[in-house]
Amino acid sequence: MTAPDTIEVTTIDDPVPRPDDVIIEVAAVGLCGTDLQILAGEHGVLPVVPGHEVTGTVVATGGAVEDLRIGDRVAVDPSLPCRACRFCRRGRENLCSTLGALGVTTAGGAAEYLRADADRCIVLPDHVDLHGATLIEPLSCVLHGYDVLGPTLGASVLIYGAGTMGLLMLEMAKHTGPRSVHVVDPNGERQRRAVSFGCTAAGPGVDDFDAADGWDVVVDASGNSDAIQDGIGRVARGGTFLQFGVATPSARVSISPYEIYHHEITIRGSMAVLNSFERAADLFATGVIDWRAFVTSQRPLSEYAEALDSFRRGAGVKTQVLPGGLQKAPS
Repeated sequence: MTAPDTIEVTTIDDPVPRPDDVIIEVAAVGLCGTDLQILAGEHGVLPVVPGHEVTGTVVATGGAVEDLRIGDRVAVDPSLPCRACRFCRRGRENLCSTLGALGVTTAGGAAEYLRADADRCIVLPDHVDLHGATLIEPLSCVLHGYDVLGPTLGASVLIYGAGTMGLLMLEMAKHTGPRSVHVVDPNGERQRRAVSFGCTAAGPGVDDFDAADGWDVVVDASGNSDAIQDGIGRVARGGTFLQFGVATPSARVSISPYEIYHHEITIRGSMAVLNSFERAADLFATGVIDWRAFVTSQRPLSEYAEALDSFRRGAGVKTQVLPGGLQKAPS
């Protein structure tokens, strides 16, 4: 991404490892709403090689690397905290004052090779598919979201958005013991997919559901300000609203301080990943989600712009780019 709304597929120099780095031959990179925001100039740094949902194989190591070997199959935590600011020192690396990320502020995985910090790489078991494992990064965000929410046993849950993040929130909700999970999405195909994933009901709007008292937990996984505005008003007394979707920095909604006070409503935010990437990798390896139900499109690197445009239109669920070519895709 060379400038706002400008994508070029070109040749760059191969990355060279620094002492604590590894070089990864990229197997797959997943596309994300954040990529659209970077391309629009709303997030990150341009120019940049995008791609923060990355898996691949280690092909070179820096001189100080001890725990990784050439040939290791890895998923890459893209977060780049400074580890020195007061937020990092307090264990809140996701709130780092100068937080960067692969594919956001420095070169990412939409390339044949990626340089990454060795300590941000998680070795994957042999049975884990490298293409499917790009879902570990978004899954790690979802796990942090549930860390922020806390227990949801017996709760009624409402999720706005049935893209990758909303569906992953739904999948994990089924493991946290709610009494119901409703999903809102204007896209009819995504509604049907949410139902196939096991939600209580899905529809284009909340008025299609019977919940006069609201929901104990309302999650925005869309980043859409209209959805957020509606969702805050659907929280039951004593309930919690989680802002999980990434809204544009200029987005604004209205709240009623009296309603928050009078109904003891909690509003929480969940930002990226915090101590959850390795847990997500471990969980993914157990087969907790069927990645083939999420990955609905795979394209070669030469079609990155077309892949991102298809993703922007809401086609399917998760779109992947395979820098090594489609011949490496699973059958």
